[in-house]
Amino acid sequence: MRTVRSWLRDTTGGLPRTFWYLWTGTLINRLGSFVLIFLAIYLTRERGFSPAQAGLVLGLWGVGGAVGTTVGGTLTDRWGRRPTLLTAHLGAATMMLALGFARPLWAVATGALLLGMFAEAARPAFGAMMVDVVPEKDRLRAFSLNYWAINLGFACAAVLAGFAAQAGYLLLFVVDAVTTVVTALIIFTRVKETRRPSAAPARPAGAAPAGALRTILSDRVFLGFVALNLFAALVFLQHISMLPIAMGDSGLTPATYGSVIALNGVLIVVGQLFVPRLIKGRSRSHVLALASLVMGVGFGLTAFADAAWFYGLTVLIWTLGEMLNSPSNATLIAELSPDELRGRYQGVFSLSWQIAGAAAPILGGLVRERAGNTELWLGCAAIGALVAVAHLVSGPARERRATQLRPATQPATQPATQPATQPVTPVTAGRPPALEAAEAPEAAEASEAAEVAATAPAEPVPARSPS
Repeated sequence: MRTVRSWLRDTTGGLPRTFWYLWTGTLINRLGSFVLIFLAIYLTRERGFSPAQAGLVLGLWGVGGAVGTTVGGTLTDRWGRRPTLLTAHLGAATMMLALGFARPLWAVATGALLLGMFAEAARPAFGAMMVDVVPEKDRLRAFSLNYWAINLGFACAAVLAGFAAQAGYLLLFVVDAVTTVVTALIIFTRVKETRRPSAAPARPAGAAPAGALRTILSDRVFLGFVALNLFAALVFLQHISMLPIAMGDSGLTPATYGSVIALNGVLIVVGQLFVPRLIKGRSRSHVLALASLVMGVGFGLTAFADAAWFYGLTVLIWTLGEMLNSPSNATLIAELSPDELRGRYQGVFSLSWQIAGAAAPILGGLVRERAGNTELWLGCAAIGALVAVAHLVSGPARERRATQLRPATQPATQPATQPATQPVTPVTAGRPPALEAAEAPEAAEASEAAEVAATAPAEPVPARSPS
């Protein structure tokens, strides 16, 4: 029992109060995240659209998400994290209901486009706020806790949505909208703005950092990492678009799909909290390469699945890869993002997911219709293997960049492959200073972080923490 208490303390203790409010709000939101899980089934079975039309609608969701993350990243840096989150959540709730009542294809497509825009606009603000409030030494476990909570909600939502759909698909949209509003209320009543004006050189309020876009576009190390995430996401997002259609062709019901896909969340809930210790001290490039390879194998085996248990086995395999990928991805993005451009860097990284969200269902549908189901899934396996090799090749350059951007409070002799869990002096926004703003007052930032840590009470151990 003492060992369990010690593990819980090491896993959840000492994190800022704001983190737990964000964590709780996202858990509630994810518990009601019914729509995206069943949208492909809803469009093909309830609305009578073809797989190609369903892919188009899901693709437009991704297009809207691409716009949302771009705009959301800019607003996060200029307007603030909190107002961006509130606007995005309230807009998403409104469009969720509109999509539920839409009937013609053009109305459904427009609703999906706008819903994707609002829903994904919250992602950069949420990521930036997490990095703002969690010291660098605690980020790996904070992001793991957040991801664990996302999947706790996802696992419950997948099962509940399968049964709720039997009562009427409109219920899925209503519940999703309500939980999104509840999340907005938690942010409105409990979360304060976390953007630190002192971290940037003085300039007119609302003005963008000089050369922000040029800085990001010239950051080849970061953009290379974003590109690899894009290809991995093209594979991963097939579980939302093509997997339910493939299972339907095998004679399986929507409720069966909900139960099978819920295995993804269940496995992460059971095992994700152990991942930080598993990968601690290991090369991130090796972990990311292994994650890509395992995900590719899992999706590749879908080509041979014809029963619920077989589909469940494939989900369990690619989920293992996802569990390794997520915390390593999150901590690496945190280290590669300059302070002053944190929202934009988060937005560009999220953009890779949105581009994949737009392209994955369209490409998946085209490959499946023209080449066949087997070729689609074997192609996913091939992409996973190629991404794994690319991570091994590009990993050292990423770690060198992270070391260069590491705050001066961290030892310069730290190995390039050392994970973010190595104890360092806490800093509120433990991110590198902006390339154009190297003169940003590091000491003041560390002082603010110490104040946050001192005022945050001992946190309870709830169960949870967008996209």
